[in-house]
Parts: sequence; structure tokens; C-alpha cells
Amino acid sequence: MEDSSWPQLDAKSKVTNQPVGFQWKLGMAVSSDSCRSLKYPHVAMMLKVADHSGQVKNKSFEMTIPQFQNFYRQFKEMAATTETV
Repeated sequence: MEDSSWPQLDAKSKVTNQPVGFQWKLGMAVSSDSCRSLKYPHVAMMLKVADHSGQVKNKSFEMTIPQFQNFYRQFKEMAATTETV
């Protein structure tokens, strides 16, 4: 199943942002103002991307552990595909 929140690119699409680095950390949400006991593990990602002018911006987001595992699996598949090109 594809995530429709990601933009779809085709061969004519022009990539305007280039990743230049990333950081990640594993965290645990233990409570919030609406829930006393969450015990919710998550992965926080911070991507550094450069636009066409070279200006670097930070983009951050969080994923659940299953989302991160899927993200990792997809990157492994992309790496394997690019090695064959």
C-alpha cells in the first residue's frame, strides 16, 4: 500500500530539494496533557535538505517503530536498485 501523502515523481519531474544529511533518535513519549501513561516509542528524524540556491533547511518528523521499519526497508530497496543502474 502506498502512502498518498508523499508526492509522486515521474521521469519528467524536477527535484528541487537535495538531502545533505540526517539525524535520528529513538524516543519514548511517557505522558501528555491528555493521557497519563502513553509508553509510546517513536523515532524522531531531522533531515537537512538544500534547495536549488544551496540554502539548507531542516525538516523534522516523527514515526512509529513500524513506520520507521517500513521507511528503512524502502531505503534498502532503493539502495539495491540504484546499485544495479
